Amino acid sequence: MYSIEIVLLMLLLVLASGYLARLLPWLPLPLVQIGFGALVAAGFQEGVQLDPQVFFLLFLPPLLFLDGWRIPKTGLFRDRGPILALALGLVVFTVLGMGLLLHALIPALPLAVAFALAAVVSPTDPVALSSITARAPLPPRLRHILEGESLLNDASGLVCFRFAVAAALTGGFSLLSASATFVWLAIGGVGCGVAITVAANRVHARLSRRQGEEAGMPILLSVLIPFGAYLLAERIGASGILAAVAAGITMSYVELSGRALATTRVQRAAVWDMLQFALNGIIFVLLGEQLPGILARAAAHHALGQLALYALAVNLGLVALRLVWVWATLRLLTVRAKRNGTAASGTGGRAAIVAGTLAGVRGAITLAGVLSLPLVLADGTPFPGRDLAVFLAASVILWSLLVASVCLPWLAGRVHVPAEPELQRAEDAARLAAARAGVQAVERAQTALPEARRDPDLYAQAAVRVMALYDERLKRDGSNGLDADVLRRADAAERGLRLAGLQAERDCLFDLARHRHISDELARHLVREIDLLEARYR
Repeated sequence: MYSIEIVLLMLLLVLASGYLARLLPWLPLPLVQIGFGALVAAGFQEGVQLDPQVFFLLFLPPLLFLDGWRIPKTGLFRDRGPILALALGLVVFTVLGMGLLLHALIPALPLAVAFALAAVVSPTDPVALSSITARAPLPPRLRHILEGESLLNDASGLVCFRFAVAAALTGGFSLLSASATFVWLAIGGVGCGVAITVAANRVHARLSRRQGEEAGMPILLSVLIPFGAYLLAERIGASGILAAVAAGITMSYVELSGRALATTRVQRAAVWDMLQFALNGIIFVLLGEQLPGILARAAAHHALGQLALYALAVNLGLVALRLVWVWATLRLLTVRAKRNGTAASGTGGRAAIVAGTLAGVRGAITLAGVLSLPLVLADGTPFPGRDLAVFLAASVILWSLLVASVCLPWLAGRVHVPAEPELQRAEDAARLAAARAGVQAVERAQTALPEARRDPDLYAQAAVRVMALYDERLKRDGSNGLDADVLRRADAAERGLRLAGLQAERDCLFDLARHRHISDELARHLVREIDLLEARYR
């Protein structure tokens, strides 16, 4: 019962943090949730015993799956160069540089433990990053690069962490073994994610065609897929994190089949939005709940001033290493693009500052990873520097969240990223093609439907009204000499008027139901139709 009460309290605090962040928009939501977590630690003496394995299983698969599902795939593959440079090269560079810095700064910290700490703080966190960028006006291309990095760099960071811990326990390290393990983690994890997603959706589609389906079945299936992919990958010794990401990316391609009903997609999006908000919030509340205990254990062996100095040095070192790597990578990509006569994938100097100093947000993966450090060595002696390593990792998480939450929204609006007019042209062309397909479908249905043969005049009049909507869209293909920006403003004005009309319809229906002129069941049905229309316009 105590555990259930803690969970319910955390959910209540997540809800309260959402209200508070809306009331005080200048207050970053993750920091509010961390503060609430600290209140939980103060109010409950026993605290929460955070098992890293359980933490990984409960929180990371659905959140990573959702990020992989929703991340734009065109940008992911187009900017694969800078993404891989950050996800692989930067992690190794950070592990080597920060490991040597930590060992030089704290000689009592063994080199293997220093490398383990550097490995666990090297990958950025997709959960924390998505929470920050949701409120920061980052240019889309820069945001996609950072999201792609955070989705892929976990495997490289955790592989380095695993072998650094093994070296600390056994005193040995094999580069060949580490390389082979990394390849298997990546290939096995991606394979599990793709296989589970494709197999689950094919079985569901076959059973649904034969027996039909309940409305909640495809939604529940989408929630279970990331857990299945994660567990299968972990069972065969591959990366469960990459399996969840690969499952999400595969799910986005499975969705292109168009088998899901429109109402299913609307309801599923609402369910996943709720899960994302709740799980993100609980992660940060848990982080805040762990912080007082982490600080107390570290302060038992080191002076507070010494801990502050170590934390400052580690955070500045991470910023410097990331900035150097990002700047060098962007320069290299720019030179290569000029040599090939193509547009550079990188961004300008301010974008490098944003990516290098502010967007390296750490979070759940760093916390769970450092807490998984062994308590004792093989001979039974305490693991050297464990409490200090946990404290430094927590300071990195807190510092990166604080800096990104406060400074990123301010600086991101001043970042210039090359515009992508081809995206707007592609959208206009797609709308035009869809409108033409709609006109042809209406023309065929006007005579093909059995009801149309029985009442041709009625269907002819209905077809005229529907065709008028498509004709209006087809006139906006730019061939009439009108400026595209003017047309988009006209669309925005029309959308605002339609939304105002829908709101009036909804208010009228609610008023009729309150005065019992119509039943509440009928009101819900009609309001549902209006809500779906409003979702289309929004």
